[in-house]
Amino acid sequence: MTVTTLSGRELNHDLGRAKRAANEGPVIITDRGRPAHVLLSFDEYKRLTGKMRTLGDMLAAPGAGEIDLPLSPRTERAQAVDLT
Repeated sequence: MTVTTLSGRELNHDLGRAKRAANEGPVIITDRGRPAHVLLSFDEYKRLTGKMRTLGDMLAAPGAGEIDLPLSPRTERAQAVDLT
């Protein structure tokens, strides 16, 4: 894996170079000499985030109903609201 560093100006001048470099590894984009952003290939992004799921995905998963969640009992009571 090759890590490439480009300034924001270099990125704007040659986006194609940055995209090609991202296929080889992360591209660090600097702003005023300081790392500000990282460009990744989409495959690398999916690899890094692929294991993350939303709460909805987890609740809809088979067997989710059998998971014991130790939740504290609610002590608040609903109160009537006057909507007139």
